[in-house]
Amino acid sequence: MQNPDLTGTFELVTVASGARSLRSLEYGEIFHPVVGPMAEARELHVAQQRMAERARLNDSPPFVVWDVGLGAAANAIAALEALSKVDARADLHSFDGTLAPLEFALNHARELCYFEGWETPIAELLRGGRTGHAQIDWLFHPGDFRERLNDSSIPSPHAVMFDPYSPTANPGLWNLETFAALRSRAGDRNCTLTSYSRSTAVRTTLLLAGWFVGRGGATGEKTETTVAATHPELLTHPLEPEWLDRVRRSTAAGPLTHSRGETRTGLQVATELAEHPQFQ
Repeated sequence: MQNPDLTGTFELVTVASGARSLRSLEYGEIFHPVVGPMAEARELHVAQQRMAERARLNDSPPFVVWDVGLGAAANAIAALEALSKVDARADLHSFDGTLAPLEFALNHARELCYFEGWETPIAELLRGGRTGHAQIDWLFHPGDFRERLNDSSIPSPHAVMFDPYSPTANPGLWNLETFAALRSRAGDRNCTLTSYSRSTAVRTTLLLAGWFVGRGGATGEKTETTVAATHPELLTHPLEPEWLDRVRRSTAAGPLTHSRGETRTGLQVATELAEHPQFQ
């Protein structure tokens, strides 16, 4: 998949840990900054969601993982690594509007290092949108995630690795409407969602969309990340009622919505959130 046009879209960078990663020249954002692709993918998404353990204990196989923002596939590879070590069937569904970063990464597999051993399945995914490893089927769904998440042919998730470009660069995927639709698709399943964001507005939006929300562990320069779940017992560190004081004081409490003209004070948002079952 040699595509010389990609050289003007992405570039290789060295992050603080010494690992190599990609930077989008269009959005000015680095993939997995500071700690590097695999360290962040394993800690933020795979470990926090206890993917391998939950896949092994899942009594309704396959264990379904949604990879929102395939990018250069670090999250997907980390999930494949973990899930292949347990005797369990799993489906990995990757979503993205473009395969350009994955093509660029495959063309620079030697420099990125984490692609070692994965070149063949990634090439298969690029050619046909589907590949497999161990007991895992890996499928790619192109296009607008907001449209694809309503596709009933795609099974509902047990785990969501939510890793698109930032809310500033990609507001359409970080709003109340998208998170509510995603919560609806998860239904009654024991589903968890991990995100690198720790912002009050993002957490508020998840809560108002029907998720239970907790504090995630540190990654890179961030002292916290965010974990959301369909059921409160899935959270190790749920946001406590005292967190609502932060919302009351916030000048950007959210929620993030399509209606940019809509504004609510922190007090108004906190009052609404106080009715959420998490804070009862």
